[in-house]
Amino acid sequence: MTIAPIAGEEATLTTDVRALLDRALQVYRNDPAAVTRLRAQRERLDEPLRVAVAGRVKAGKSTLLNALLGERLAPTDAGECTRVVTWYRRAQTPRVVLHGTDGDQRSLPVRRTREGLRLDLAGTPAEDVERLVVDWPAAGLASATWLDTPGISSLSVDISARTRSSLVPGDQLPGADAIIFLTRQMQPEDVAFLAAFQQQTGGVGVHTTTLTVLSRADDVGAGRLDALLAAERVAAAVAEDPAVRELTSAVIPVAGLVGLGGRTLRQADFVALRSLASADRAAVDGMLLTADRFRRPESPTAVSPAVRADLLERLGLFGVRLSVALIRTGVGSAATLADELVARSGLRELQRLVDVTFTQRGAQLKAGTALRTVERILQTTPAEGTTELWRQLEQISSGAHDLMELRMLAQSRSAGGPFAVDVRAEAERLLGAEGDTAAARLGLPEGSDPATLRRAAVDALTQWRARSADPLVRRPAADASDIVARSCETLLAGLDGLGSAAEPDEPGPGAPQRQRDQGDDEETALDEEAHPVDLRAAGDDALIEEDGDQAQEPPAGQQPARLGRAAQYEDQERHGDHDQPAGAGEEPPQDGGHARVQQLRRRRRILSARRVEQPET
Repeated sequence: MTIAPIAGEEATLTTDVRALLDRALQVYRNDPAAVTRLRAQRERLDEPLRVAVAGRVKAGKSTLLNALLGERLAPTDAGECTRVVTWYRRAQTPRVVLHGTDGDQRSLPVRRTREGLRLDLAGTPAEDVERLVVDWPAAGLASATWLDTPGISSLSVDISARTRSSLVPGDQLPGADAIIFLTRQMQPEDVAFLAAFQQQTGGVGVHTTTLTVLSRADDVGAGRLDALLAAERVAAAVAEDPAVRELTSAVIPVAGLVGLGGRTLRQADFVALRSLASADRAAVDGMLLTADRFRRPESPTAVSPAVRADLLERLGLFGVRLSVALIRTGVGSAATLADELVARSGLRELQRLVDVTFTQRGAQLKAGTALRTVERILQTTPAEGTTELWRQLEQISSGAHDLMELRMLAQSRSAGGPFAVDVRAEAERLLGAEGDTAAARLGLPEGSDPATLRRAAVDALTQWRARSADPLVRRPAADASDIVARSCETLLAGLDGLGSAAEPDEPGPGAPQRQRDQGDDEETALDEEAHPVDLRAAGDDALIEEDGDQAQEPPAGQQPARLGRAAQYEDQERHGDHDQPAGAGEEPPQDGGHARVQQLRRRRRILSARRVEQPET
């Protein structure tokens, strides 16, 4: 059961972002460069999500892409086409178009072999190619457009620069909304690359745009049958590195060639593997010690050298060993073997994470990229009439709950995250880390009946409201708990088919936050009537001064006052300025700052008024 209100929020978020882009196009109508970027971003809202596969040279990027697509499309040889960025899009008719750096476009011949597409640049130097666009009727391309990139940190500076210019283009629109980064050992250059990519997509710290793959995982254990178990331990250790944890949603070990072999396994392959498994065990185990031994013409089996060479190419030596071992333990059909190879290779877990982290949150990821684009233009390109754009940008950024969920998922995995270790996994699951359906968020089997789902949602809401209202909990943890509670309320609203999850006599969304705010400062409560509070959404009063009068519009290009200390803290984080605290003795807001900002405004007004009323001494 999919949560209807969340889907509705996605539609509302996309609509709001589209309206923001339309307004920005009006404001910047006389600036061709800004109009080009804004128009491209608006069109991108209606396109499939773009996911790039990136990493170092020889990390297995094209092989992993083919495994995810379920067919051999991307060339895996060291040809000239592996030196350019290649897009793969879903289309009814196969076509390949070369986009030159000079803006020229021309079609290329389409040729396919058993190893994949044979892409020929037709004499065009790789450095003169901006990208290749491959349209192909592949089912794996239905949910996203995939970008296959050259390796970073290559010995060729041009090749590395080509990938960086596509995914981290500075002031231009990034080529992808999300990235799968392949590495065999995380290096400082890799961390810097991922940090730069996230600067381009949705803001600093929103690491839900990145998945990291420990590639060629079978090599970690020297090709032994337990190699993938060893790789899982290595991946877990890498994921606990604070620098990595802040930049990626997960680190997954994947043996790409084994996964691809499973997804493309043929009956003839299974017959050959079964023949190997049924031959003399000692002799076959000796053949499987090295690839050279396995290829030798002389063999104690009936499998020909040509067939054995083909198995090596399709599965790799580890894949052949694993397949033979599985057949010996009772796997009796090609379909079962294929399923086992996909699962054991780590590909199935990667597919699940891609779906949960990227595909299901495609609207939010694209919206985050769009908001980042508008913010960059506002900061770098002064223009008349940008005050309302700033205000609208702030309202969308701080008001959309699905964007808050993304930010909270990012903060949860960062060093010093707001959740205690014993509740972090539950919090991330309720925020959608395991999937966007009600069952996935509640940790129940898919297909659970609505009554069971509702009981679990009510229990979760009760627990997280209690954590949010606990006076002994630190402010960041309480604010984070309040966001989880709002996610539970949204769950209940979807299950009940109502506009609100709260009962008439229950506190509604954000109630624990309001309870804390009422008790934080008794002086505020006593002075409410003398100093009325503006209860509009944070951002609506971005141009209201302390005395309640409307401020004058700032000069062109200057950002107006933004959400009090909440925005100041965000700006300090973005610019690396930690000398000035978010507030004297106060923890910075963690969830966009709605109630917290209102509380701080009340305190400022009351203290300011009392300073005026006190006689001079």
